[in-house]
Amino acid sequence: MHVFLTGASGWIGSMIAADLLAAGHTVTGLTSVPAKAAALSAAGVTPLVGTLQDIDVLRRGAEEADGIIHTAFGLDVSKIAELAAEDSAAIETYGEVFAGSARPIIVTDGFLHLTGEKAKETDRPEVMPAFPRASQQTAFALADRGIHASVIRNPRSVHGKGEKHGFVPMLAAVAREKGVSAYIGEGPNMWPSVHRLDAARVYRLALERGAQGEAYHAVAEEGVPFRDIAEALGRQLGLPAVSLTPEEAEAHFGPLAIWVGNDGPASNEWTRDTLGWQPEQPGIVADIEQPDYQG
Repeated sequence: MHVFLTGASGWIGSMIAADLLAAGHTVTGLTSVPAKAAALSAAGVTPLVGTLQDIDVLRRGAEEADGIIHTAFGLDVSKIAELAAEDSAAIETYGEVFAGSARPIIVTDGFLHLTGEKAKETDRPEVMPAFPRASQQTAFALADRGIHASVIRNPRSVHGKGEKHGFVPMLAAVAREKGVSAYIGEGPNMWPSVHRLDAARVYRLALERGAQGEAYHAVAEEGVPFRDIAEALGRQLGLPAVSLTPEEAEAHFGPLAIWVGNDGPASNEWTRDTLGWQPEQPGIVADIEQPDYQG
């Protein structure tokens, strides 16, 4: 299968590309950074330089593909409305190109539930006005029109050695600044997680399945108590782990406080059974405790 992969030079996308190539597929990879095109070529990926705003470029990549994996999304959350709009427009473009065929489209989204109840693959959440990303809702709308679009939901922590972005490095930065690795109360709230190599395999397996209107959870650990994560980070940094009240956490973590205190476990049973997926990489605590985890 020839796959058009957006975000091909990204944290997850680069692993997806490698997994696809190892399985015998060919890949055209979209990157928004021209300087990364050479690295993609060296890895065996045909580079296509452009952004999600370049609809003609997206259309060209889609027209030449047997399947699409869409992982690209802007990082500046202060512009979330604009990012959400361009993301939905990109997904709609893929749907226009693939209409009338069984070629699969795999779209990326995450978990924003704050209820403490375990999220299931059958959940179909509404768009949140405060965070209007609508990747999965757009994909499900395509599926309702007969297009073979499905969704992969990633947990908030997609970890791995050398991680420079995401929640673990942000938590580490706060811990270094404050001199402690903190959690709230007893720290029982659950964080789902996955290693990026395990996540990459979910994308390939879902693409090869080629289903319509399904959601898969790239979740290896359905819920890790946040206290365990904070204590592991403290050991890695040589800092004490301490409990904070919710009020203290607001000042300590700033904008991260809502995520630190969030209880959001997520199921993976259906994904494992349906795709025959078995996570193989270390869990988040074991990963963080590697001395060279952050390079």
